[in-house]
Amino acid sequence: QVQLVESGGGLVQPGGSLRLSCVASGSIFSINAMGWYRQAPGKQRELVARITIGGTTTYLDSVKGRFTISRDNAGNWVYLQMNSLKPEDTAVYYCNTEGYYGRSWGQGTQVTVSS
Repeated sequence: QVQLVESGGGLVQPGGSLRLSCVASGSIFSINAMGWYRQAPGKQRELVARITIGGTTTYLDSVKGRFTISRDNAGNWVYLQMNSLKPEDTAVYYCNTEGYYGRSWGQGTQVTVSS
C-alpha cells in the first residue's frame, strides 16, 4: 500500500507557473509508475502526465510543451512543473501511483488559473 500527499497548488494568473509536488510513503518499492490526473467541475478525471520507473513519460496533448513531469532518484517524489498556465488548466490535481498493490491516489490540490 502506498500513501500520497500533494502540495503546491494555488491561484495563479494566466501565463504563470506552478510546481506541484507529491511524496509517496509506504510500499514505494512496489511502484511502477507515478502520474498526475486532474478533474475540473462537471468533467471526468483525466490523465495529465505519467512517468514510469524507467523514465518514459506520457502527456495529455493539451499540456505538451507546457508541463513537465519528473521524479527523484529515490522514487518517492514526483513533480509537475506547469508553465504558461491557462484558465482551462483550472482543476483539482491528483497524484497517482500504479504498482503491485494497484492504484493509489492523493487527496488532491486545487489549481486555479484566473486573472
